[in-house]
Amino acid sequence: MTLKRPLLLLALLIFSSSVHAQRFNQKTINDSERYRNWEASLLMQYQTSTNQDFERGSSIDIDSSLGWGFGFGWNWTEKWHLSYRFSLNKPDYSATIVPEDPELAPQTLDYTMSKYSHQFNVTYHFFKGPLTPYIQGGVGWTKLDSNVPDQPPQTGCWWDPWWGYICSTTWSTYKTSEFTYNLGLGLRWDINPLVFMRGSWNRQFINIDNGNLDFDAITLEAGFMW
Repeated sequence: MTLKRPLLLLALLIFSSSVHAQRFNQKTINDSERYRNWEASLLMQYQTSTNQDFERGSSIDIDSSLGWGFGFGWNWTEKWHLSYRFSLNKPDYSATIVPEDPELAPQTLDYTMSKYSHQFNVTYHFFKGPLTPYIQGGVGWTKLDSNVPDQPPQTGCWWDPWWGYICSTTWSTYKTSEFTYNLGLGLRWDINPLVFMRGSWNRQFINIDNGNLDFDAITLEAGFMW
């Protein structure tokens, strides 16, 4: 009896160790550092200039600009990644507007545009390892705000028990929200199980009335996984 008990315990220990080693090896084979991980990142984006001609000789020239943004994602597998990305750019632009009435002179506007982009992307990594190239595609919407007032400013005042009368002036602008899609390629580096970096080139296609606006962007990202 005294000999059987140690032998039984030894057998259970060997069996459990074998099962644990098998599961560990299986995880090592199937999992990379990003497998089934969530992630978040901050990004800096350089957006190149673009231009577009419209009806009757109207046109717009948009300068290059630096922007910023953030993203959230989930690594479905070692190679497939699903994500949401927000980016904001504020490029200067020059627009020439030719009225329908030929007796009216064309107008030229020089302003700063606000461009808010929301994209839902699917990424495919070519390798399971920490350093891998990838391709990306996605759809979403983009809000383009000309920052040109479309009506006189509105001023409202109210009474505050602490500060007395407070007045505020607001105005609405010419803006539009449009469907967009994007394609890109890049390189990802998982520095360790927690931190990663990405560099990419993307082209964003925006469908607007009477034309299209295509933007090229170079993006650098840094983020963490959990």
